Amino acid sequence: MSVLVYTESDNGSFKKIAFEVASYAKAVANQLGTTVTAVTVNTTDAASLGKYGVDKVLQVSNDSLNNFNAKSYANVIAEAAKQENAQVIIVSSSADSKYLSPLLAVNLDAGFASNVVEVPVSTAPFTVKRTAFTNKAFNLTSFSSDIKVIGLSNNAFGLVESEGAATAEAFAPALPESNVTITSVDKATDKVSIADAEVVVSGGRGLKGPENWGMVEELAEVLGAATACSKPVSDLGWRPHSEHVGQTGKPVASNLYIAIGISGAIQHLAGINASKVKVVINTDPEAPFFKAADYGVVGDAFEVVPQLIEKLKEFKAQNA
Repeated sequence: MSVLVYTESDNGSFKKIAFEVASYAKAVANQLGTTVTAVTVNTTDAASLGKYGVDKVLQVSNDSLNNFNAKSYANVIAEAAKQENAQVIIVSSSADSKYLSPLLAVNLDAGFASNVVEVPVSTAPFTVKRTAFTNKAFNLTSFSSDIKVIGLSNNAFGLVESEGAATAEAFAPALPESNVTITSVDKATDKVSIADAEVVVSGGRGLKGPENWGMVEELAEVLGAATACSKPVSDLGWRPHSEHVGQTGKPVASNLYIAIGISGAIQHLAGINASKVKVVINTDPEAPFFKAADYGVVGDAFEVVPQLIEKLKEFKAQNA
């Protein structure tokens, strides 16, 4: 009766969140006195999962799963859970996992808790700590179901390496017919993904126009960060909608979030509150973002950001 974890991948390579949910699953398995089994889709690198506590890997190889389909992926994970008699299934809080998790819970007649931030505070009853009210508070949720599906908040647990190795075996569950047809998939191949980024540099209307986005991209490059923007910026067409973060855009749970020229509307703050450290650069000292930020710089971004980039480059050169 192992803990089952779904480890996400892209083009055959595991995402960072795959190793985080594996680390979390190991901690839960230690509480329950059991092992960790991972289910993977179209990947072959079982050894890397072993470094984060996975004991066994069920490898699914099926070309029909090259593009994500929530129903098909939920079925794969459910079949793996049934085979392993798993009572606890752990997924991430990525957009894909948020789509498949309710389907998975229904398939297994399981309870589902999203936005979990810690290992269970109790295993009898099984109780987890979750964020609530757009990350402004926490609650404790107890399961009454035999099977539990846990959605781990991104960057909530971190990566924890373990000693051990994972064994791998082929797994070929039957897939239901799907009425969804994927005609094309557009992906950014030259940027850090917002979902996987440790650091996010975001810009707002204070940058005055798309022609000034170069310093945002340069700062992001120096920090190895993803670039993002506020909703008005994407609505104006300055940046693609894929970079819009906030309650109505992509949620961000990075270790560092830098907001440049963003006032801090409540919808934006709701989507980035899970970030651990928030920095704001704005000319308006009364901007709402300053109340939510850990660090604030009152100043003109066109003066502050170039100086910040220069200092960071000097620091990196001295510590190379």
